[in-house]
Amino acid sequence: MIRHPLKLGMVGGGEGAFIGAVHRMAAALDGDWRLTAGAFSTDAGKNARTGDLLGLDPARVYATYDAMLACEAALPENERIDAVAIVTPNHLHAPVAIAALNAAFHVFCEKPMAMNSDEARAIAAAARDSGKQFALAFTYSGYPLVEEARARVARGDFGAIRLVQVEYIQGWLSGSLDTEGNKQAEWRTDPARAGLGGCLGDIGTHAFHLAELVSGLRVETLSAELATHVPGRRLDDDVSALLRFEGGARGTLKATQVAAGEENGLRLRIHGERGGLEWAQMEPNTLTLRWLDRPAEILRAGGPGLGPSTTPLLRTPAGHPEGYIEAFANLYRGFARIVRGDSAQVPGVADGLRTMAFVEAMIANAKADTKWTEIVTGERR
Repeated sequence: MIRHPLKLGMVGGGEGAFIGAVHRMAAALDGDWRLTAGAFSTDAGKNARTGDLLGLDPARVYATYDAMLACEAALPENERIDAVAIVTPNHLHAPVAIAALNAAFHVFCEKPMAMNSDEARAIAAAARDSGKQFALAFTYSGYPLVEEARARVARGDFGAIRLVQVEYIQGWLSGSLDTEGNKQAEWRTDPARAGLGGCLGDIGTHAFHLAELVSGLRVETLSAELATHVPGRRLDDDVSALLRFEGGARGTLKATQVAAGEENGLRLRIHGERGGLEWAQMEPNTLTLRWLDRPAEILRAGGPGLGPSTTPLLRTPAGHPEGYIEAFANLYRGFARIVRGDSAQVPGVADGLRTMAFVEAMIANAKADTKWTEIVTGERR
């Protein structure tokens, strides 16, 4: 049976925006989605120019997301969009997601899920009541060798897990970009648009999600420090935490955006009784396995030794690098499958609630005199 592309509407991601273009490339890569409509910017000129650049029908380039949802819902079922991609600053995630779900559209949303756990729970309720799918852009979960790492931990290759170390090291906010007209920096350091955490919400949530996903363990309690190094900055730009996982494993999490000279250094190490693994986002096609009683192994994307849950995520033979866009595209491909009623592992509501609870626990602990703070959520993945 021929499967026609699903139709996507986008909110945000207008002229000059980074992440909107990434979403569009990822959604288009496998042919599962076709961008059909959008409300890209509140600036009428930028909005129109974006739609024109993308080759959209001007009638389906809307001034507001409310107009897009209302007009698209009124179209015949075979013409209207199937889902909404939300690529706005964080303060718009909840209102747009809830409105889209209530209008009977599926939602693919940038992370973090919302500004706080109350908003996240409201999104969860809207998804449940609408019966529509909600996915989150925890992009790094889409890398093939992240899945290989997860599968090997899950089947017990390393024995009981003892240590989990994750770090996400950037340097792009080492200066005062947020007060010098850089729009990407500006909103990320504004509590009204970013939410409770700066670096914590932006990249700390990625690190936390990756650590729990691959280890298969939940963090029960944490001890945190949040710092702001750039004078006048209103949100954290550097965070650290000690982690206590269920089952007795211990861990550390470091996320910073002020490590001058660093690029996008997301790295994960997990060790158990018999060995461990290491994966780094800037070398994503390599997974290193180290053993207590035998030589280390290096697995490569497309190479021998990969498991059955990993190989479907690959597109090219060994030696042809796959990276960030391909990982992102794996999420959009999985999202298409669940929209069509098939099964796929895609970050969603439970992951969003979990990471928002992490943010709030980090902030609460950093402000308090208590050594350990519990992460409390109402749902499991």
